[in-house]
Amino acid sequence: MKTLKFAPNLVPLLLSGEKTTTWRLFDDKDLSVGDKILFLNKKTLEEVGVGEIASVEVKTLGTLTDKDWEGHERYSSDEEMYKTYRGYYGDKVGPDSEVKLIDFDFKKD
Repeated sequence: MKTLKFAPNLVPLLLSGEKTTTWRLFDDKDLSVGDKILFLNKKTLEEVGVGEIASVEVKTLGTLTDKDWEGHERYSSDEEMYKTYRGYYGDKVGPDSEVKLIDFDFKKD
């Protein structure tokens, strides 16, 4: 089973069912449709739930459309989005960065 870690502020969105999509850059886990997932709180490493990847699409951050935001938290601007992802992945994040859009099924642990 693969793990996905989520910032503490995103855990309530998972639990409420509002967050059904995650975006991952520089995927070192080779996340694919059908993968079983253990969801963790990034700060505490507490198990939040389990699930399965339902779909995966690859784009760049600069080519995201309104549809891509369904099930994902919004940012006030593209620059805020880049800043957030730079916090996770470093200064190499920009409009040309490849991102995996991952839709998942989630069940509370």
